[in-house]
Amino acid sequence: MNKDQSKGRVEEVKGKVKQVAGIVTGDKSMEHKGKLQTLKGEAQAVYGDLKADIKKAGQDGHPSAS
Repeated sequence: MNKDQSKGRVEEVKGKVKQVAGIVTGDKSMEHKGKLQTLKGEAQAVYGDLKADIKKAGQDGHPSAS
């Protein structure tokens, strides 16, 4: 697991916690910030997944896209 994958997953979890806390307390601002943080974490994790896939493809001897 690379840095972007792990950081993204952590941000997803933190965002979910913030989102649920916002729902429980009735704080719409916190709920929306949590949703945004979750989405940003998902995006970073997907970016990390893509980087890992590219690295793996290079190690498997696949020709580079030129």
